[in-house]
Amino acid sequence: QVQLVESGGGSVQSGGSLRLSCAASGIRISLYCMSWFRQAPGSGLEWVASISNIAGTAVNGRFTISRDNVKNTLSLQMNSLKPEDTAMYYCRADGACSRLGNRALGYWGQGTQVTVSS
Repeated sequence: QVQLVESGGGSVQSGGSLRLSCAASGIRISLYCMSWFRQAPGSGLEWVASISNIAGTAVNGRFTISRDNVKNTLSLQMNSLKPEDTAMYYCRADGACSRLGNRALGYWGQGTQVTVSS
């Protein structure tokens, strides 16, 4: 059974930092395109970053994505946070690095909430 469990979210002030983690079980993340998406209230899923052996690393904005293949964990370092970064953050494992947030494709975690106050 595949499980992706996000953690590290919380409430911070504008300009602060958070580090999100996504612990995977049932799959080896090194064999997948691992991505972060986010969803703000009333909005759709927005692609944040991806990392894979084939496509390399891609980021939409100020964050840094990384992975630890030994610990089988994906991370997202978020610095200089802004109120517009407030959202639920999800990790996804998929065979391709699609930037479309289709929940019917790939494996998804349950999300971790990030709230940035001004």
